[in-house]
Amino acid sequence: MLTLDPGRVHEWPTSSREELLTVPRATLEQAQRAALLKRFDSLRHDVEALAKLADRQGVDNLEGDPFDSVVPLLFDHRVYKSYPLSLIEKRDFGRLTSWLNRLTTHKLTDIPLDDLQSVDAWLDRLDEQGMIIGHSTGTTGKLSFIPRSTAEWPAWKAAHFASMTAATGVDPREVAIPSFSSGYRSGHQMMTKMNRLFAEEQAGGDSARHILHDYRLSSDLLSLAGRLQAAEEAGELDQLQIDPRILEERRELIEAARNRDQSMQEWFAGLVDRFRGERVRIGGTTADLVRLAVAGRDAGVHCEFAADSLVMAGGGMKGYKDAPADWETLLKEFYGVPRILSMYGMSECMGTAPLCEAGYFHFFPYTIPIVLDEDATPLPRTGVQTGRLGLYDLLAETYWGGFISGDKITAHWDEDCPCGWTTPRIERQIVRFSELEGGDDKITCAGTQKAYTDFMDYVSGT
Repeated sequence: MLTLDPGRVHEWPTSSREELLTVPRATLEQAQRAALLKRFDSLRHDVEALAKLADRQGVDNLEGDPFDSVVPLLFDHRVYKSYPLSLIEKRDFGRLTSWLNRLTTHKLTDIPLDDLQSVDAWLDRLDEQGMIIGHSTGTTGKLSFIPRSTAEWPAWKAAHFASMTAATGVDPREVAIPSFSSGYRSGHQMMTKMNRLFAEEQAGGDSARHILHDYRLSSDLLSLAGRLQAAEEAGELDQLQIDPRILEERRELIEAARNRDQSMQEWFAGLVDRFRGERVRIGGTTADLVRLAVAGRDAGVHCEFAADSLVMAGGGMKGYKDAPADWETLLKEFYGVPRILSMYGMSECMGTAPLCEAGYFHFFPYTIPIVLDEDATPLPRTGVQTGRLGLYDLLAETYWGGFISGDKITAHWDEDCPCGWTTPRIERQIVRFSELEGGDDKITCAGTQKAYTDFMDYVSGT
């Protein structure tokens, strides 16, 4: 029988995934509430940013229902990119580390940084000291840095494989399947880094991964992409004090992007021939997989992989304005699979939600979803609720796991999903508030707004 010990959350992901996804609601929420209280008590004074926010909000303990009383302490997701961009431009890694130090229990300011010349080197150095820092893609102009560490690694790893197995029906640690991805071989961008780290634990290892961009993704380039683009459009690119190597990387990346569709088609056509008749796992953004299918269909490419092959899509149609309305049918027909698999997640949270056969994303017990209205007030945890998604990641041991996302979702709280899983679930139609509001995602925070504004001023300082 499943036991969810609130004092040993790191062991929850090692339990039976079917038991985790069918735990009775009363048992689930009792364990989650107790675990959340323990997390707050252990981190309240040890994570500087959390201590500052709790002081400003006047929160000494989570009174009443912790699911509600934790809301004023949820970080705006922009906290993780609240450093001044000038620190990246000037390669001021001492001050950047001091900023990051406020978000973790680890003492990062003791790490020697004198000889570092790049963001990649800075992140490499932090990894050498027991951190596993991943960052976002930087589409908003700045990278978000998540202060994860080796303390989280065992539970993070177990949670990943629990989600993968639930989503696909196959445990990648036990069954070796060649995998295709239109991403990058390595780098510190969270998804890229995760794929590399987890591949080392999978059957077949890293050699079973067939990657379109078989090289490292530059964090330096991603960190300055928005700044470089703005300078180029203003005719001021030559005035920036930027390492020439980064400018060269940018030139090469622009050239690769210009030919990306053709390169992707040639890469995939080669894999179609090489792995004909074999079981494969194909993964990528929904947009990439659809573009590949459209181009392949038009070019007469025929996928003849084994019938039990797996296709996993995620990330939406970002940047793909004219995607076909019947894209899911197109994917199934082109790749020759009965179903398109997926998981919902984000850089800030270790637990990902697998897509069930009925078309919903279900959360595992170590991720607490909280749906907020436009005033950041928690909506009832009953019936069907639409609002902004807040999450608390119970697997975060050395940093605060609570944050407010930029996603508008519809949650179902009743334990009646046709798939048989009973944990809270959300619909597949997920929209970024920034897309709804012309690119400006204004988050209203619970508690005292001035207190939160003061907190954001504090955390963005160095």
